[in-house]
Amino acid sequence: MAADGAADTQLMLGVGLIEKDTNGEVLWVWCYPSTTATLRNLLLRKCCLTDENRLLHPFVFGQYRRTWFYITTVEVPDSSVLKKVTHFSIVLTAKDFNPEKYAAFTRILCRMYLKHGSPVKMMESYIAVLTKGICQSEENGSFLSKDFDVRKAYLAGSIKDIVSQFGMETVILHTALMLKKRIVVYHPKIEVVQEFTRTLPALVWHRQDWTILHSYVHLDADELEALQLCTGYIAGFVDSEVSNRSDLYDVFVNLADSEITIAPLAKEAMTMGKLHKEIGHLIVQSAEDPEKSDSQVIQDISLKTKEIFTNLAPFSEVSGDGGKHVLNLEALKQRRFPPATENFLYHLAAAEQMLKI
Repeated sequence: MAADGAADTQLMLGVGLIEKDTNGEVLWVWCYPSTTATLRNLLLRKCCLTDENRLLHPFVFGQYRRTWFYITTVEVPDSSVLKKVTHFSIVLTAKDFNPEKYAAFTRILCRMYLKHGSPVKMMESYIAVLTKGICQSEENGSFLSKDFDVRKAYLAGSIKDIVSQFGMETVILHTALMLKKRIVVYHPKIEVVQEFTRTLPALVWHRQDWTILHSYVHLDADELEALQLCTGYIAGFVDSEVSNRSDLYDVFVNLADSEITIAPLAKEAMTMGKLHKEIGHLIVQSAEDPEKSDSQVIQDISLKTKEIFTNLAPFSEVSGDGGKHVLNLEALKQRRFPPATENFLYHLAAAEQMLKI
């Protein structure tokens, strides 16, 4: 049992503590094991305690250079042993995307710190989860890593909610994801941004790739540089200034106004035609069916996606170079698809690295 849990638990990278004292000062108090100055500054920026006038965000998560961060923040009640602290945040860094798992674990760590006022108990629990995948305590609740399957995390958002907000325009998001384009999502509330962005990778379920998700990004030089190293991504922002940063996106989603904009430079690759209309209708029809669950909608979209790849198959051939599948452009042209379909299949082949270099 212990060994079985341990395989899963080697995913955690570290735990940290940030406090806001009665003078209003925010300090990085403790971490285990050590962390870098860059990561520490990033986490201080993400934790809502450094915002003077902002609301308390109980839980935020995101990704920076392949490290996921999960932050739970609480207000300290008068009854706590922590007399000089008004609020604190527990930060967990990990290699995997699983908000529910780490929200549950950080809540337990918060209860421990409120009760004991020392990081020692937190460190013991962290090490127990790291080595055995479990921590049990009578008064603070138990945590079992195995209870949090990654597929559950992938399916936690609601595709139906996205379709009810954007209708046929959801196909723009589907196309952008298929072509590995850069999607930027804006809303002033971080909770709304996170809920929406975490759901988008499910539109391309065949990839099951949540590494493209950067659900909480600041317009900070270092973060933007890290983001721009990625080929395609979904990036969430709460700063409206991002709408003027057309260098960051191919598709811009303004959640507050329910608007989707395609950047001028991406318009050619994102030209919509009969095929897209078909996909759009399928998405809307499936999502509007009250009998269907979100996972059934995802399955319907996934089947349609597979069909598109089946369409591409006759025009791909095995190259002499390591047996990789590459696109035979002549064969594709001879098929005389409508221009928008041919264009989409060509760009899809490019996204899947099927073009001859």
